[in-house]
Amino acid sequence: MAASYVSSERVLKIRRGLTLPILLLILWEGSSRSGLVDPRFLPALEDVFLTAKRELIDNNLIGELGFSLFRNIAGFLLGSALGVLFATLLALSRVADALITPTFNGLKQISLLAWIPLISIWFGFGEQAKIVFVALAAFIPVVLNTYEGMRNVPADLIEVGDALRFTPTQRITRIFLPSALPSIATGVHLGLIYSWLATVGAEYFLAVGPGIGGLIIAGRERFDMALVMVGVIILGIVGFILNRLAAKVENYLLRWRVSTH
Repeated sequence: MAASYVSSERVLKIRRGLTLPILLLILWEGSSRSGLVDPRFLPALEDVFLTAKRELIDNNLIGELGFSLFRNIAGFLLGSALGVLFATLLALSRVADALITPTFNGLKQISLLAWIPLISIWFGFGEQAKIVFVALAAFIPVVLNTYEGMRNVPADLIEVGDALRFTPTQRITRIFLPSALPSIATGVHLGLIYSWLATVGAEYFLAVGPGIGGLIIAGRERFDMALVMVGVIILGIVGFILNRLAAKVENYLLRWRVSTH
């Protein structure tokens, strides 16, 4: 009975989640077919499907997506790793916290897109610049959440570490990192979302090389709105999948929290 109830709840949740997208697709198709909206600006779903099929078969759409995912993963891993290390330094060193944190809090207020001119000057317009831009997008939320998690480690755990005479490395690996894991996981989750958005931005503004962002640019320059919509839909689908995967990994890593309640 319990399994049946959970299954029915899941089906109901899926139905509710699909209701709005289906209604939007119906509205989209109806507006385009009826002439309510100029098809040059909002192409029919059939045109979008045929364009996607053409790009998939003739123009290496999978390869374009592969380049975007590579930039996203490389930048995300780099930014997340540096973010955890940097936040650990700030959280555990009073000197570093006093000297660096105020400046970091000021720099984080700068729009991510404002860094593009500097990154393009320092790293050019190639893959290196795009990966650095994506890494920066992941770096900031990882730092903020990791720092918060480590600063809120219970004092009694720190006292236990002092009593057991933990080395600095043991204090980090056995007290601070495990205690801050929920906050770190949240930061990494946000970092993955932001890094995917930054991947698109990097490909759009540093428009050199293949990628989904380049596909959208090509559609814009040719005024091929069907091609633009193909790129936008792919971005949305991939972003949704990445978000779901990150949520599942986060729930798996933090499953002990459920078992302790």
